[in-house]
Amino acid sequence: MNRPQTLRISEIFYSLQGETSRIGLPTVFVRLTGCPLRCGYCDSKYAYSGGQTMALDDILAEVAQYTPHYVCVTGGEPLAQAGVHALLTRLADAGYSVSLETSGALPVAGVDERISRIVDIKTPGSGEMAQNCWENLPLLNNRDEIKFVLCDRADYEWARDVLRARGLEKIAPVSFSPVWETLPPVDLANWVIADHLPVRVQVQLHKILWGDRPGV
Repeated sequence: MNRPQTLRISEIFYSLQGETSRIGLPTVFVRLTGCPLRCGYCDSKYAYSGGQTMALDDILAEVAQYTPHYVCVTGGEPLAQAGVHALLTRLADAGYSVSLETSGALPVAGVDERISRIVDIKTPGSGEMAQNCWENLPLLNNRDEIKFVLCDRADYEWARDVLRARGLEKIAPVSFSPVWETLPPVDLANWVIADHLPVRVQVQLHKILWGDRPGV
C-alpha cells in the first residue's frame, strides 16, 4: 500500500495578502518549513525548522475550511520540498487562484503553469545575492511577478541597474519593497519617481495592520 504524500508545514492561516499585485485580498497561506537561504532581513525565521508533517489530503482539507478564492504557498522556501509541486497542482485542480512565493534561488521549471510565481531577486544587502538562479527569468511571463526586497540606497541602485540591463519589466511585473523598519518607504518612493522606473513600490500591508508577527 502506498503511503500518502506528505509535506512539512510550518503554518496554515487565513489573512489578507500583504504583498504582490494581490495585496489586500483575503488569502489562505500555506507556509512550508525549511529554507536553504539565510537572508539578513528574513521575517519568517521560525519556518527554518519545526512545523508538522501533513498529508496532502489534510492540507487541502484545512485550506478548504476557509472557502477561499486565493491561496498562497510560501515559506521558508517552498521549492525546497519536492512534494510542493503536487500540492500546487492539487490546489489549482480544486479551483483556487494560487500563487507561489519563492526566494529565486531554486528552479521554477516544472511548476504547474496555472500557478502565479512570485520570484525574488536577492540583492547585495540580503547576503544571498550569489544564490540567485538567473536561469528562472526566461521562464517567467505576465502571470508571474519579480520582486526585489531592498535594504538601502546601494540595494536600490543595484536593483535599478539589473532592471534596466535585463529589461525585467518586459518579462513580468516588477515590485520594489523596502525592508521593514530599515529602509523608509518614502525614500524608496522618491527614488523610483526620480528615476521613472516601471515598477510597483510595495509596502507590507500585513505589517502595517498587525505588526511584525507570524500567522497574520
